[in-house]
Amino acid sequence: MKRILIGLLLLLSAVSKGASILIPMDEAQKNHLKAYGIAFWTLQNGLETDWLLNYRGGSFMTKYAQAIENECKIRGVSYTVITDVQVNGILNEIVDPQVNMDLVKLEKAPKIAVYSPKNKLPWDDAVTLVLNYAEIPYDLIYDDDVLKGDLSKYDWLHLHHEDFTGQYGRFWSVYRNVAWYIEDVRIQEAAAKKNGFKKVSEMKLAVAKGIRDFCSNGGFLFAMCSGTDSFDIALAADGVDICESMFDGDGADPNAQSKLDYGKTFAFKDFKLNFDPYEYEFSNIDVTGRTRTLDQSNDFFTLFDFSAKWDAVPTMLTQNHDKVIKGFMGQTTAFRKSLVKPDVLVMGENKAAGEARYIHGEYGKGQFTFYGGHDPEDYQHMVNDPPTDLNLHPNSPGYRLILNNVLFPAAKKKKQKT
Repeated sequence: MKRILIGLLLLLSAVSKGASILIPMDEAQKNHLKAYGIAFWTLQNGLETDWLLNYRGGSFMTKYAQAIENECKIRGVSYTVITDVQVNGILNEIVDPQVNMDLVKLEKAPKIAVYSPKNKLPWDDAVTLVLNYAEIPYDLIYDDDVLKGDLSKYDWLHLHHEDFTGQYGRFWSVYRNVAWYIEDVRIQEAAAKKNGFKKVSEMKLAVAKGIRDFCSNGGFLFAMCSGTDSFDIALAADGVDICESMFDGDGADPNAQSKLDYGKTFAFKDFKLNFDPYEYEFSNIDVTGRTRTLDQSNDFFTLFDFSAKWDAVPTMLTQNHDKVIKGFMGQTTAFRKSLVKPDVLVMGENKAAGEARYIHGEYGKGQFTFYGGHDPEDYQHMVNDPPTDLNLHPNSPGYRLILNNVLFPAAKKKKQKT
């Protein structure tokens, strides 16, 4: 009821001062990240927002209300109050069949969940950092919540630095005697026992299946870092022991590789598992390792251009004021392009290196996006490093890709033309 009343007040506050508010998302914007928060806040309060695809970096436009203007001022977001004549001029430019632009209506704020452990681990999550910075609300959930079926309450789910294979992030070789690692193992094993599983790997597989079903039933899944490949590996290894004895008390199945079922995965095919517990990578999906030739000086990826009028989904997900994005490392840095399934869309890549960094696909009635790397503004974020201060990066193109995905479920669904 409170939200409805606020929405009515917003509508009633519209005055002759201007017909609409335009929030530019090109270089004129002082704070791109908080601009997404304004769009989300407007939806929360019952007003539609127009997302102007490829118009000035993917700008937002909404009917004028004093409360929205005030919120822009408070949050330091650049905006312009424009007249009906100016709005019509923008709309005429967008509908021109000769230009690669379109308008998508954002109708309802999605209900957001972030899959994250309750215990404190010595790293941060880029998605929670940017959601907090943009002032977009979310709920934290973890294994118990997924196993209880709580995902049905949400539209959008994020997975970050997680290991769905039950190998505790492959941190054993370096951190097995460190307090945080010992505590995490204890908590995970207790949770598995409480939920009726003999092994953590069995519990994580059940959680992965719950997330799979959430997406299949129409949910939107966004994953980064090891939340991407470990999720697919767990699904492919359903019923197969791929954990060595230091992780689950007994050895891996010697025929595990041949028993993988790639038909169960979301994004990846034909990958080879890494069974060496002294190595960080789960498989050859991740290009991080001794053979990678890129470093901070030449690690970039390029966003593809899509037809806004014909391919609205990837166009929304790639809205940005830059098309060349700084690379950044993670436990899973980038995906070996040759192992990406042919029906999965690559939206950002380093072509010369054969790396896919930003991919999207459909699963059942839902959709997913996988984004390689840990923190778009910290090239090599290490365990125990302090969190990134986004006040120093309000215009981050890499973080914008995350927020494109947050707003995506709010879009009015169109029938795809291709």
